[in-house]
Amino acid sequence: MTNLTKFSTVVLAGYIDTGNTAYFYFAVILLLYGSIIFANVLVISAICVNSTLHEPMYLFVCNLCVNELYGTTSLFPCLLVNVISDSHEISLVYCYLQMYCMYTYATAEFCHLSVMSYDRYTSICHPLQYNTIMTQRKVCILLALAWSSSFCQFTITLSLNVQLELCGNVIQKVWCDNYLLVRQACSDTTMNSIFGLYTTVLFIGGPLLIILYSYIRVISVTFRASREAKRKSLSTCGPHLVSLLNYGICCSFEMIQSRLGKANMPDVLRVIISLYFLMIPPLFNPVMYGLKMPMIRQGCLEIMKMTEKKTPL
Repeated sequence: MTNLTKFSTVVLAGYIDTGNTAYFYFAVILLLYGSIIFANVLVISAICVNSTLHEPMYLFVCNLCVNELYGTTSLFPCLLVNVISDSHEISLVYCYLQMYCMYTYATAEFCHLSVMSYDRYTSICHPLQYNTIMTQRKVCILLALAWSSSFCQFTITLSLNVQLELCGNVIQKVWCDNYLLVRQACSDTTMNSIFGLYTTVLFIGGPLLIILYSYIRVISVTFRASREAKRKSLSTCGPHLVSLLNYGICCSFEMIQSRLGKANMPDVLRVIISLYFLMIPPLFNPVMYGLKMPMIRQGCLEIMKMTEKKTPL
């Protein structure tokens, strides 16, 4: 009979020995985290304060930025502590919590991007009916679906995971990876695998079909439009397309890296790839939307001017 051992902690073995440069990396990561918080809070504040930005497109951007803050907060505090710590051991409960937050962030990100694709499709392909289609009620429903679907999906995944008996507690990552943790199980993981495959198809395939359909229709309409209409379509769709491509590449790298493990990959590159999807999009998206969308840029400038006036000399 197999001797099953229960673990109450998990060792994150993906960290590399930085020696005397540990505090330098700590400072760099802290600066990056501070920049992410500042950029996203600035965009959220600009949209919330300015009533002219209370339109579907900007509300979707606002929710995207809220999700960026949610995702990065699940990683950075733990990352900062572990960078300067000799022990990279965390409790199993915290591992499950971090896993839940990071995976719901990843799913919600993709769902929000698909909702934004639908919004752009409606705006460009049905401009005269846009206000009738994208009502306040419909916007609330789309946002509620984007958030709730990701939380419901991973709640079931997590409930299956916590029932597993673990034979190991070492994960070759700097954060708690669901796939790698399930691989440590001694008990049968058939149900986990089936549900994982089902949710992957549903929550990647579903939003991807919406995105592809939306942009195929947008391209077909834009192709026949005037030069001015093409320029306007590019200005509104450009930032979203760049966000979509960036996030898609990030997730693809992460999924491939998780399956390959440490095979033929330098440690530094492995760590960078595993953190890319939670470091680059959360900083890149608010900066890009803030710079490329004139209304948001103006709103951000107004918020910064208001802050300067309130700051005592």
